[in-house]
Amino acid sequence: MFSKTKKDKKTYGIIGLGRFGYALATELAESGADLLVMDRDETKVRELRELTENAFVVQNLDKASLAESGIRNCDVAVVCIGEQISTSILTTLHLVSLGIPTVIAKANSMEHGEILEKLGAHVVYPERDMALRLAHQLEASQVLDFIQLSEKINITKVDTPKIMENCSVKQLDLRKRFGLNIVAIENSLTVLQDIHPDYILREHDILYLAGSKESVISFSDWIARDGGTKG
Repeated sequence: MFSKTKKDKKTYGIIGLGRFGYALATELAESGADLLVMDRDETKVRELRELTENAFVVQNLDKASLAESGIRNCDVAVVCIGEQISTSILTTLHLVSLGIPTVIAKANSMEHGEILEKLGAHVVYPERDMALRLAHQLEASQVLDFIQLSEKINITKVDTPKIMENCSVKQLDLRKRFGLNIVAIENSLTVLQDIHPDYILREHDILYLAGSKESVISFSDWIARDGGTKG
């Protein structure tokens, strides 16, 4: 059973290790937080055991099972089950009734969120918030187009920002810094698909970048923040 290790340290319970729950658990663990995680997927739970010893495979999220896990000892419990709405609602109801000080629940629609709020949970909309942030960043940056190929891969067309002009591809190292790969460079003469690391970016070069939505946001943030920094 999970229990607090330090009275002055906040403890968190994460239920559901999908993309949102897994990323949240990883960030909290790496920040040194006391953490309990649970999911039906034994593989994901096993991976998280490298970050917290309180990682449990739980097939049934009824009130008794949740209480037995010790999650009621957490200061904050986060329900990261967005797709299975009935499970999300029942789990949230159980956590609130267990007296956990703060219950946060992920919702995938406004209707879902309204129900969760009525149960006493703080509601978050990760996909909506990510989309709004991305839209804001795209409008504020030099991004010309954005195409989602899959949930993990996007192609972004962007004018070369001033701060990147006269820098080589190797010097900028967008892959290491942002997780973005330059798949093509278009200029007035041609479209380059075999990008050499020593290629020097010029004014009016158009870059085609491949990477995740999060990588695009990180890149856009860098450009918006004082134009980024060279090197």
